[in-house]
Amino acid sequence: MSIQHYVLTLRCADAPGIIHAVSGALLSIEGNVLEQAQYTNERTGMFAMRTRFESESTDIEALRAHVEQATASFDPIITLRNEDDRHRVMIMVSQYDHCLVDLLYRQANGEIPMDVPVIVSNHEVCRPIAEQYGIPFRYIPVEKGAKEQAEDELRAVMAEFDVDAVVLARYMQILSNELCGELEGKAINIHHSFLPGFKGARPYHQAYDRGVKLIGATAHFVTGDLDEGPIIEQDVERVQHHHTAEELAQIGSDIERLVLARAVKLFAEDRVLLDGHRTVVFA
Repeated sequence: MSIQHYVLTLRCADAPGIIHAVSGALLSIEGNVLEQAQYTNERTGMFAMRTRFESESTDIEALRAHVEQATASFDPIITLRNEDDRHRVMIMVSQYDHCLVDLLYRQANGEIPMDVPVIVSNHEVCRPIAEQYGIPFRYIPVEKGAKEQAEDELRAVMAEFDVDAVVLARYMQILSNELCGELEGKAINIHHSFLPGFKGARPYHQAYDRGVKLIGATAHFVTGDLDEGPIIEQDVERVQHHHTAEELAQIGSDIERLVLARAVKLFAEDRVLLDGHRTVVFA
């Protein structure tokens, strides 16, 4: 019988005996721990854990039942996934394709362990990229006053392709509070971040006009509070006075795709757990 690899995550209020309970449950099914990471937020009392283990068992529901029974007294939130069953991630994009292309390249080369069953856009610009990778492309325009209809189409696409996570790879539309709530902890956005935080069109030109010295990007979970969701990954690059607005945009694009790729990889490997408005990232 071949050895199976699993990833277990657990969140609950901190208490003595949690790790012992999980270890005992895994021992009872002859599981062998390969990676183990845990964290306690002493301010809030939240305990988080990620365990990667191997077992000869192929019955994931039986494994889940063992862990749930052993930890029932802690009332935890548990996820358990066979590593071979990768997250099905829908990528959404508008017209800037740098993040989309980077994610597809890394996924195709095995750098990010996820499946991309469909790409959605409110423009037709990126359709050739989807066709190049043999991925279905769905064009869902967002007409003024028709956002609700467009989001219903999004929901239908997610159901059709059995999507369990979403990446906004420079998707330039604001999602409704209702949809953000439905996607809590399952939708990642990339956002340019500066000091100050420029909003609206042509942010890199605004940065140039203000003479910024650092530009960067932030990958975060999507929430109803625009660009204020729990942060997963960030990075910055120092720039000089001689950089033009166009050069700042190029540097910014590089940072955006690197930060988003790191965040998606962490998510795909179940290394990101929500802790209220913050995240626990087991890098």
